[in-house]
Amino acid sequence: MSESIQNFIGGKWIPAHSGETFLTYNPATEAAIAPAPKSAAVDVEAAVKAAKSAYKSWRLTPAPRRGEILYRVAHLLTERKEELSRLMTQEMGKILAETRGDVQEAIDMAYYMGGEGRRLLGYTAPVEMPNKFGMAMRDSVGVIGLITPWNFPIAVPSWKILPALIAGNTIVFKPSEDTPATSAAFVKVFEDAGLPAGVLNLVTGAGDAGAALANHRDVRVISFTGSTDTGLKVYAQAASLGKKVALEMGGKNAIIVLDDANLDLAVEAITWSAYGTTGQRCTATSRLIVQRGIKPKLIEALVAKAKTLKVGDGLQGDTNVGPLVNAKARDKVEKYVEIGKAEGAKLLVGGQRADLDRGYFYSPTLFSDVSRNMRIAREEIFGPVLSAIEVASLEEAVEVNNESAYGLSSSIFTENVNAAFRAIRDLTTGIVYINHGTTGAEIQFPFGGTRGTGNGMREAGLAGMDSFTEWKSVYVDYSGRLQRAQIDTDSILGST
Repeated sequence: MSESIQNFIGGKWIPAHSGETFLTYNPATEAAIAPAPKSAAVDVEAAVKAAKSAYKSWRLTPAPRRGEILYRVAHLLTERKEELSRLMTQEMGKILAETRGDVQEAIDMAYYMGGEGRRLLGYTAPVEMPNKFGMAMRDSVGVIGLITPWNFPIAVPSWKILPALIAGNTIVFKPSEDTPATSAAFVKVFEDAGLPAGVLNLVTGAGDAGAALANHRDVRVISFTGSTDTGLKVYAQAASLGKKVALEMGGKNAIIVLDDANLDLAVEAITWSAYGTTGQRCTATSRLIVQRGIKPKLIEALVAKAKTLKVGDGLQGDTNVGPLVNAKARDKVEKYVEIGKAEGAKLLVGGQRADLDRGYFYSPTLFSDVSRNMRIAREEIFGPVLSAIEVASLEEAVEVNNESAYGLSSSIFTENVNAAFRAIRDLTTGIVYINHGTTGAEIQFPFGGTRGTGNGMREAGLAGMDSFTEWKSVYVDYSGRLQRAQIDTDSILGST
């Protein structure tokens, strides 16, 4: 077992005020990794106080100087990429190729948001009054509260931390209780890059700490990524205090395969979108909406491909599918597989725990003969379970996709450019892929979804600043004397 993890508050690594801890475990071996602080409201209070104090000077630090610190963060992440990747695999289970990609996402975001230090673009526009100048500019908000998930314990926090910092805000970061060690190692990078004390604070723990953060009156923004049930509770708590809230929650993503699709390309993309990260991505493919003509060949090829996947410890180089994050997650997958069988879906492959001595492993699973109204076709499972739904046409496929309660990511495989563009127009998800799986978003484009996936906010890209800034409109009179506007009465009465 490793050394104890600590909270990071006001530039110091300290235990929880109570001294209580909880253990984080390796989901592949079930071995304990390290104890972490079981933080409570008193710890959140200390972190918010440190962030509030640091905000006074951090907001006045020129944005290009803030950007230089983010460039140093990118450099250190590059140096420590393998170390962080291996720790992440040990703590949450996904294979090394995927954890390396997780860290790379943060590297990319650090460089991208570091560059925003010399942009943070606003705009100018003409004003009605003579001898006046008008502009709109972005301003920092204050103390930001971040609540993040275990499945991307560096990438997702980077989408929040880096834009919040470059905008001049200070942060209290509450990661998932499943990944405190990875989160602490990530925060250590910012300390070593020279981020001033109190600008970024880490508080580990469970729901009590998250609730205290959402309810704290000095926290002006809450950015949450996680389950729908928890996200809606956080939303209600924070919104009741007038906070800005950004939510990224569930998904029930689909790949549509039309009869004219490239079969080999579709099989490869579906396999890794459904079973990569053991199905534990918000963008994972859990529905396969397949046109009738290509269905037999596609299903046959997917079953054969699934049988070749090796399930095991993500640290082993030949592993394709790692464990689920914990026993609760594995039990949920088992429950839904039984629901699918009871509903009449046809189990073609998988459907049981992997035959390993220990760990929370489950075999890649594929159901056919799934109707659009079955629970396994509508509810988020968050595991390696794919449900195939047969349709007759593109129009029916789009309809099935759009009736989901969620709207994060969708994909279509077709060789017909007209069908592809109709799908782009008609699919009502935040992300649409053509001849590609539902995973693999890049940091220069907005990330987020519609309907029950979120509340309209986006992360990354140009939209990534919206959650962490306020618009300020500025008017400058350069006439040097008091003037009356030469405008008509209707315009005066109609203005505010």
